[in-house]
Amino acid sequence: MKEVSSFRTKNQKGQVTIFVILALVIVVAGVLIYLFSPNIQTTSKSVPENPKSYMQNALETPLQEKATEIGKNGGSLSSESTPGASEINYPYINYNGSKIEYLCYTNEYYKKCTVQRVLLVQHIENELKTNLKSEVSKYFSQMVSDYKSKGYDVQMNEGDYDVNLLPNKILLHSNTSMVLTKGSEAPTKYSSFDIVIDNNLYELVSIARVIVNWEKTYGDSDPTFFMGFYHNIKVEKKLLSDGTKIYTLTDRTTKDKFQFASRSVVWPEGVNFS
Repeated sequence: MKEVSSFRTKNQKGQVTIFVILALVIVVAGVLIYLFSPNIQTTSKSVPENPKSYMQNALETPLQEKATEIGKNGGSLSSESTPGASEINYPYINYNGSKIEYLCYTNEYYKKCTVQRVLLVQHIENELKTNLKSEVSKYFSQMVSDYKSKGYDVQMNEGDYDVNLLPNKILLHSNTSMVLTKGSEAPTKYSSFDIVIDNNLYELVSIARVIVNWEKTYGDSDPTFFMGFYHNIKVEKKLLSDGTKIYTLTDRTTKDKFQFASRSVVWPEGVNFS
């Protein structure tokens, strides 16, 4: 019996050893294939992307980042604003690390505010266009260089572009045209490029404009009223000590945000009519 038991033990150890050796052989073979078969490593990189996909991948992140920043600042990316109101500059307030623009403002007591950005949607579209100019030009030039390095003849006519806020998305449309030719293959022509991101800034800004109209007309607004109509949007209002109201609009699904400030019908400190 001891001989049988010893045989079984040796047999089991032998099987384990075989499995270990097989595993090592598989691992070593995989490493050798990876190191000495460059075609396997670079197959996905050897075929150029469709130029439209190239530009979509290149610009969607900068476009999304700029849209997020605009949502935090109340509609602007540039540093044109200065604290307080004036005839030239637009007023803003520093709040939680952001320079939030007043979309409706008065620096007087008892007075209703004046709308600061009458064409808010158009202003935001122009802000995005202006601040994306360097990225758009850079990535078109980079795309030409990348395709030439892959053996393509590239003819490109860089045209103007626009950025549009649309329901549930933002569109960057470029009139740039491009022709790709490689060897004896027929030329591939592209007459324009569209970069699209999912972002609900359009609806948030539309609701903000309605709130601003209430601030201008009545001197205040009730967030619960708007949430009763727009169930997918959360509307918050924070009253500061100087009479400023910070409105924060959040899409409950996408988490996109737009916040802005208003100062309207402010009572002097210490005045109490209750």
